[in-house]
Amino acid sequence: MSPLEAALIVAVGAAAGTVNTVVGSGSLITFPTLLVLGYPALTANVSNTVGLFPGTVSGSVGYRAELVGQLPRALILGSAALVGSLCGGLLLLALPPTSFERVVPFLILVACGLVAFQERLSMWLTHHRDRASRRPSALLLGGVFVTGVYGGYFGAAQGVILIALLGILLNDDLQRLNALKNVLSAAASGAAALLFVVAGPVAWLPALLLAVGAIAGGQVGAVLARRLRPDLLRIVIVVVGVLVAIRLLIG
Repeated sequence: MSPLEAALIVAVGAAAGTVNTVVGSGSLITFPTLLVLGYPALTANVSNTVGLFPGTVSGSVGYRAELVGQLPRALILGSAALVGSLCGGLLLLALPPTSFERVVPFLILVACGLVAFQERLSMWLTHHRDRASRRPSALLLGGVFVTGVYGGYFGAAQGVILIALLGILLNDDLQRLNALKNVLSAAASGAAALLFVVAGPVAWLPALLLAVGAIAGGQVGAVLARRLRPDLLRIVIVVVGVLVAIRLLIG
């Protein structure tokens, strides 16, 4: 790996750490970068999960003020996210690598769609939030588990799905829900990362470089998330993601 490639990985790791805290789709920046640098799809996905996990923890720490009083539901929902992510990670490792390579373009397109329509989802969930409970329901628990399965298998835009679920089914301030989303993302990515460290084809150098950038980005994202309207950021993410998906589809 050249110094320029190493610097690029650190930079995209920082960008992804920021994006994951603000929007929740940072893998759409780092995963394509690893593909472009020549890593196989499965190795890129596994290394990406391991590398970005410290950034989700960093973002959660940066949002610690908004987490006050949320420990009980964070433990309940975090357990569902963790178990779901382990299931998704085991599914990823059990299936042939070619299966993942075939489905990746469609997962990217789905993730891009969620990012593109996040604003409308947020408006819709705001309209319905008054009817929601402050305590986790069975529906929310199941939704977080399924999202965890998706996160363990691929993970891009997992945060978008989580914030939509939390906003619709919990009656609370959106900043507090975003803080909870970061904790759930950390639980899910942490479980998958541990599994991949033990049994996955991790490319350690890019994973470590991503981690360095993501930790810094998580702190930056916690500050920006309270101030930034991420419309332009979403556009960039969607355009890059669609281009990468098209490139993978045409071989």
